Amino acid sequence: MARYIGADCKLCRREGMKLFLKGTKCSSNKCSFDKKGYGPGQHGRSRRFKQSEYSVQLREKQKVKRIYGLLERQFHNYFKKAERSKGITGENLLKMLECRLDNVIFRLGMAPSRAAARQLVRHRHFLVNGRRVDIPSYQVRPGEEIKVVDKSRQLGVIHDSMKRVREGKLVGWLSLDKAGMIGTLLEVPARDSIPVTVNESLIVELYSK
Repeated sequence: MARYIGADCKLCRREGMKLFLKGTKCSSNKCSFDKKGYGPGQHGRSRRFKQSEYSVQLREKQKVKRIYGLLERQFHNYFKKAERSKGITGENLLKMLECRLDNVIFRLGMAPSRAAARQLVRHRHFLVNGRRVDIPSYQVRPGEEIKVVDKSRQLGVIHDSMKRVREGKLVGWLSLDKAGMIGTLLEVPARDSIPVTVNESLIVELYSK
Protein backbone atom coordinates (compact mmCIF):
# COMPACT_ATOMS: atom_id res chain seq x y z
CA MET A 1 0.00 0.00 0.00
CA ALA A 2 1.37 3.42 -0.96
CA ARG A 3 2.13 5.88 1.81
CA TYR A 4 3.97 9.13 2.39
CA ILE A 5 7.48 8.50 3.75
CA GLY A 6 8.89 12.02 3.69
CA ALA A 7 9.45 14.40 6.60
CA ASP A 8 6.19 15.23 8.37
CA CYS A 9 7.45 18.60 9.57
CA LYS A 10 7.90 19.75 5.97
CA LEU A 11 4.17 19.23 5.43
CA CYS A 12 3.35 21.60 8.31
CA ARG A 13 5.76 24.19 6.97
CA ARG A 14 4.32 23.87 3.48
CA GLU A 15 0.79 24.52 4.78
CA GLY A 16 1.91 27.34 7.05
CA MET A 17 0.37 25.83 10.19
CA LYS A 18 0.91 23.02 12.67
CA LEU A 19 -0.90 19.87 11.55
CA PHE A 20 0.20 17.92 14.67
CA LEU A 21 1.49 14.94 12.71
CA LYS A 22 4.25 13.99 15.17
CA GLY A 23 2.31 13.74 18.41
CA THR A 24 4.00 15.23 21.48
CA LYS A 25 6.98 16.50 19.47
CA CYS A 26 4.69 19.11 17.88
CA SER A 27 4.10 20.66 21.32
CA SER A 28 7.76 20.56 22.37
CA ASN A 29 10.68 22.88 21.65
CA LYS A 30 11.94 20.30 19.14
CA CYS A 31 9.21 21.20 16.64
CA SER A 32 10.88 22.42 13.46
CA PHE A 33 7.81 24.50 12.56
CA ASP A 34 8.58 26.78 15.52
CA LYS A 35 12.25 26.93 14.57
CA LYS A 36 11.65 27.42 10.85
CA GLY A 37 8.46 29.36 10.27
CA TYR A 38 9.01 29.45 6.54
CA GLY A 39 8.23 26.99 3.76
CA PRO A 40 10.45 24.00 2.93
CA GLY A 41 13.05 23.96 0.18
CA GLN A 42 15.84 26.32 -0.80
CA HIS A 43 13.39 29.07 -1.76
CA GLY A 44 11.22 28.67 1.32
CA ARG A 45 12.34 31.92 2.92
CA SER A 46 11.90 34.04 -0.18
CA ARG A 47 8.72 32.50 -1.62
CA ARG A 48 6.23 35.37 -1.58
CA PHE A 49 3.54 35.54 -4.22
CA LYS A 50 -0.16 36.17 -4.56
CA GLN A 51 -2.08 32.91 -4.57
CA SER A 52 -4.66 32.25 -7.25
CA GLU A 53 -8.15 31.04 -6.39
CA TYR A 54 -7.18 27.54 -7.51
CA SER A 55 -4.04 27.60 -5.37
CA VAL A 56 -6.01 28.57 -2.24
CA GLN A 57 -8.52 25.77 -2.86
CA LEU A 58 -5.77 23.22 -3.53
CA ARG A 59 -3.89 24.14 -0.37
CA GLU A 60 -7.06 23.61 1.68
CA LYS A 61 -7.52 20.15 0.19
CA GLN A 62 -3.87 19.26 0.79
CA LYS A 63 -4.17 20.44 4.37
CA VAL A 64 -7.10 18.12 5.12
CA LYS A 65 -5.43 15.18 3.34
CA ARG A 66 -2.32 15.62 5.43
CA ILE A 67 -4.14 16.09 8.73
CA TYR A 68 -5.93 12.76 8.31
CA GLY A 69 -3.04 10.97 6.56
CA LEU A 70 -4.79 10.19 3.27
CA LEU A 71 -3.53 9.79 -0.27
CA GLU A 72 -5.24 11.36 -3.27
CA ARG A 73 -7.38 8.40 -4.33
CA GLN A 74 -8.57 7.74 -0.79
CA PHE A 75 -9.48 11.37 -0.30
CA HIS A 76 -11.31 11.57 -3.62
CA ASN A 77 -13.35 8.47 -2.72
CA TYR A 78 -14.38 10.10 0.56
CA PHE A 79 -15.42 13.23 -1.29
CA LYS A 80 -17.58 11.22 -3.72
CA LYS A 81 -19.31 9.49 -0.79
CA ALA A 82 -19.86 12.84 0.93
CA GLU A 83 -21.32 14.24 -2.28
CA ARG A 84 -23.82 11.37 -2.55
CA SER A 85 -24.90 11.68 1.09
CA LYS A 86 -27.68 13.93 2.33
CA GLY A 87 -26.60 17.24 3.79
CA ILE A 88 -23.76 19.66 3.12
CA THR A 89 -20.96 17.96 1.17
CA GLY A 90 -18.05 19.64 2.99
CA GLU A 91 -19.47 18.85 6.41
CA ASN A 92 -20.25 15.27 5.39
CA LEU A 93 -16.64 14.88 4.32
CA LEU A 94 -15.23 16.02 7.66
CA LYS A 95 -17.71 13.90 9.60
CA MET A 96 -16.65 10.75 7.73
CA LEU A 97 -12.98 11.53 8.29
CA GLU A 98 -13.56 12.12 12.00
CA CYS A 99 -15.37 8.77 12.33
CA ARG A 100 -12.43 6.81 10.93
CA LEU A 101 -11.19 4.33 13.53
CA ASP A 102 -7.63 5.68 13.54
CA ASN A 103 -8.89 9.24 14.09
CA VAL A 104 -11.27 8.22 16.90
CA ILE A 105 -8.43 6.39 18.66
CA PHE A 106 -6.27 9.50 18.35
CA ARG A 107 -9.07 11.73 19.65
CA LEU A 108 -9.54 9.39 22.64
CA GLY A 109 -5.85 9.81 23.51
CA MET A 110 -5.05 6.14 22.98
CA ALA A 111 -2.31 7.08 20.50
CA PRO A 112 -0.07 10.17 20.27
CA SER A 113 -0.86 10.80 16.59
CA ARG A 114 -3.09 9.54 13.80
CA ALA A 115 -0.11 7.82 12.18
CA ALA A 116 0.61 5.94 15.42
CA ALA A 117 -3.08 5.05 15.76
CA ARG A 118 -3.10 3.73 12.20
CA GLN A 119 -0.14 1.45 12.91
CA LEU A 120 -1.66 0.20 16.17
CA VAL A 121 -4.91 -0.65 14.41
CA ARG A 122 -3.07 -2.58 11.70
CA HIS A 123 -1.25 -4.54 14.41
CA ARG A 124 -4.62 -5.54 15.90
CA HIS A 125 -4.31 -3.82 19.28
CA PHE A 126 -7.97 -2.70 19.43
CA LEU A 127 -11.42 -4.25 19.69
CA VAL A 128 -14.56 -2.62 18.31
CA ASN A 129 -17.64 -3.97 20.09
CA GLY A 130 -15.64 -7.00 21.20
CA ARG A 131 -14.08 -7.99 17.87
CA ARG A 132 -10.65 -7.16 16.51
CA VAL A 133 -10.60 -4.61 13.70
CA ASP A 134 -7.39 -4.00 11.76
CA ILE A 135 -8.73 -1.53 9.18
CA PRO A 136 -7.79 2.09 10.05
CA SER A 137 -10.50 3.47 7.75
CA TYR A 138 -13.26 1.51 9.51
CA GLN A 139 -16.21 3.86 10.06
CA VAL A 140 -17.08 3.87 13.74
CA ARG A 141 -20.81 4.13 14.35
CA PRO A 142 -22.51 5.87 17.30
CA GLY A 143 -22.69 3.56 20.31
CA GLU A 144 -19.72 1.41 19.29
CA GLU A 145 -17.08 0.78 21.94
CA ILE A 146 -13.36 0.83 21.22
CA LYS A 147 -11.25 -1.08 23.69
CA VAL A 148 -7.54 -1.73 23.98
CA VAL A 149 -6.81 -5.47 23.81
CA ASP A 150 -5.91 -6.73 27.31
CA LYS A 151 -2.44 -7.89 26.24
CA SER A 152 -1.73 -4.44 24.78
CA ARG A 153 -2.68 -2.35 27.82
CA GLN A 154 0.96 -1.96 28.90
CA LEU A 155 2.25 -1.29 25.40
CA GLY A 156 4.51 1.75 25.74
CA VAL A 157 2.99 3.95 23.06
CA ILE A 158 -0.57 3.35 24.32
CA HIS A 159 0.23 3.51 28.02
CA ASP A 160 2.27 6.73 27.72
CA SER A 161 -0.36 8.35 25.54
CA MET A 162 -3.17 7.48 27.95
CA LYS A 163 -1.22 8.95 30.87
CA ARG A 164 -1.29 12.32 29.10
CA VAL A 165 -5.09 12.32 28.71
CA ARG A 166 -6.62 15.13 30.76
CA GLU A 167 -10.14 14.93 32.15
CA GLY A 168 -12.56 17.18 30.28
CA LYS A 169 -10.25 17.57 27.28
CA LEU A 170 -12.10 15.12 25.03
CA VAL A 171 -14.40 16.35 22.29
CA GLY A 172 -18.05 16.19 23.37
CA TRP A 173 -19.01 13.38 21.01
CA LEU A 174 -16.65 10.86 22.65
CA SER A 175 -16.57 9.32 26.11
CA LEU A 176 -13.64 7.56 27.74
CA ASP A 177 -13.29 5.10 30.58
CA LYS A 178 -9.63 5.77 31.25
CA ALA A 179 -9.18 2.96 33.76
CA GLY A 180 -10.79 0.40 31.47
CA MET A 181 -9.18 1.89 28.36
CA ILE A 182 -12.56 1.91 26.64
CA GLY A 183 -13.84 4.70 24.44
CA THR A 184 -17.27 5.21 22.91
CA LEU A 185 -18.49 7.28 19.97
CA LEU A 186 -21.61 8.94 21.37
CA GLU A 187 -22.79 10.54 18.14
CA VAL A 188 -21.65 11.62 14.70
CA PRO A 189 -19.98 14.98 15.35
CA ALA A 190 -21.53 18.23 14.20
CA ARG A 191 -19.27 20.54 12.21
CA ASP A 192 -18.88 23.06 15.04
CA SER A 193 -17.61 20.32 17.37
CA ILE A 194 -14.84 19.15 15.00
CA PRO A 195 -11.61 20.88 16.13
CA VAL A 196 -10.03 21.24 12.69
CA THR A 197 -9.23 24.69 11.30
CA VAL A 198 -10.09 24.27 7.63
CA ASN A 199 -12.55 25.79 5.17
CA GLU A 200 -14.16 22.70 3.67
CA SER A 201 -16.25 24.76 1.25
CA LEU A 202 -13.06 25.54 -0.68
CA ILE A 203 -12.55 21.81 -1.26
CA VAL A 204 -16.08 21.49 -2.61
CA GLU A 205 -15.41 24.41 -4.95
CA LEU A 206 -12.19 22.76 -6.13
CA TYR A 207 -13.90 19.47 -7.02
CA SER A 208 -16.83 21.32 -8.63
CA LYS A 209 -14.66 22.74 -11.41
